[in-house]
Amino acid sequence: MTVIKINAITVPADSGDELAHRFAARAGAVDGAEGFEGFELLRPTDGRDQWLVITRWRDEDAFQGWLNSQDFAEGHRSAAERAGGDAPAPVSTHSEVWSYDVAGGSTPQ
Repeated sequence: MTVIKINAITVPADSGDELAHRFAARAGAVDGAEGFEGFELLRPTDGRDQWLVITRWRDEDAFQGWLNSQDFAEGHRSAAERAGGDAPAPVSTHSEVWSYDVAGGSTPQ
């Protein structure tokens, strides 16, 4: 059964573009993970300061496998770190991961 993981990231208004840039720089890093089904980065449009990173996984074991993998660790290093430099300062002030199972829905025909 598909599981959904949502990382709710609190980002000051002046840092949103940098967050989007950092995600774009590592686009595709998770694509080859066993059981990975999809990813979306959602930018708030209603004045909120929480961005949502939504990933879909075949099951909890697939998500945990990726979370504990070397690929996860490497995918969360910045380009500067991969080149031997220092990590840039975080753009977020808080984040938390929410977990969901798909309980219903529809697909357009």
